[in-house]
Amino acid sequence: MAKQTSSSEIKKILKSGNVILGTQRTLKSLRLGGIGKVLMSSNCPASVEKSVMHYSALSGSETERLKYTNEELGVICKKPFSISVLGILKV
Repeated sequence: MAKQTSSSEIKKILKSGNVILGTQRTLKSLRLGGIGKVLMSSNCPASVEKSVMHYSALSGSETERLKYTNEELGVICKKPFSISVLGILKV
């Protein structure tokens, strides 16, 4: 079983600056091949999940469904809005 990404690991990733917040920006970067890993909230819409899975398969990126809802992910990222998708850039 794969190791689940914790909130402290997400905070470290945010501090590094190698992250993209949001569905549209992440999908665009996936199409361009700049994403290494995608983190999705537990209540990510099915249409968004389908698109992310499709483009991540094409680009060879890893995907992970988090145990956090999109509201909790927004709080972890210290944003006043909910976040369904996080893209971690290739370094």
